[in-house]
Amino acid sequence: MRSASLALAVLILGVTIAIGQEIPSSGALTPPQPIKIVKAVYTPQGRAARIEGVVVLEAIVLPDGSVGDDVKVTRSLDTKYGLDEQAVKATKQWTFKPATRDGKPVACPVAIEQSFYLNSTK
Repeated sequence: MRSASLALAVLILGVTIAIGQEIPSSGALTPPQPIKIVKAVYTPQGRAARIEGVVVLEAIVLPDGSVGDDVKVTRSLDTKYGLDEQAVKATKQWTFKPATRDGKPVACPVAIEQSFYLNSTK
């Protein structure tokens, strides 16, 4: 069976989401679309330490459009001042129009970037 790879990236308010999954050529997959995006917020300690950068997370968008409980940090920014935890907390609050295969909702892995920048222009 041949398969194709689908990838989608969207930049919204400093938050990037990449959706990727191997797709059997026999089934049409529509990727999940974000409905509610929650941007991570600085901890006071992280802001005082002037930490800037991106946390990359991996999650599963469930067939009901919610984010599964197992959100993993794949690229850490900060474990000392709680920014990684803030990114996980925010990501778990996202909701999506779920991915569909042949018109039926299915679970789909996503990669999400949560950005922390003191200058709001980034």
